[in-house]
Amino acid sequence: MGHKKALPFEPLNIAVLTVSDTRDESTDTSGQFLAESLQQTGHLLADKKIVIDDIYKIRAVVSAWVATDHIQVILVTGGTGFTDRDSTPEALLPLFDKEVDGYGELFRQISFSQIGTSTIQSRAVAGMANKAVIFAMPGSTNACRTAWEDIIKSQLDASHRPCNFVAQLKKSTTELCETRG
Repeated sequence: MGHKKALPFEPLNIAVLTVSDTRDESTDTSGQFLAESLQQTGHLLADKKIVIDDIYKIRAVVSAWVATDHIQVILVTGGTGFTDRDSTPEALLPLFDKEVDGYGELFRQISFSQIGTSTIQSRAVAGMANKAVIFAMPGSTNACRTAWEDIIKSQLDASHRPCNFVAQLKKSTTELCETRG
């Protein structure tokens, strides 16, 4: 079966949120990695913030970004583990209109080859909210690299076939995936 011609790359407006009780701009290597990587790929860094690991502070920042007309993607790093302070999934799940179950499953599958069974402690989640896609990943820079390079980057590229998230996002000019049209 043939696929439609690849569409051109479309730069997206992406916000990065670091969830941490200890990081600041000078020590936020994971958030900085994501910001630099998305810009090197050709996307636009729409905003970047750091908040403490608190359900309501996380939810407030993400809710404000979701409510804007211009932020299409939100990358959240940190707060996905099992300590008492890890609350990113609890903050995000109520905001999702739809969950992207395959993201967490694929993240853990890829991570297994890197960190073994410790990957079961990752609560990486993703979902759609108000036509923005939100990806949450662990706070380590290596985990962010895995999520970005092995999953997210291609899904934010309109030329990735047969499907990607670009056409699903607010203010996108890309046509829907041929398997969904």
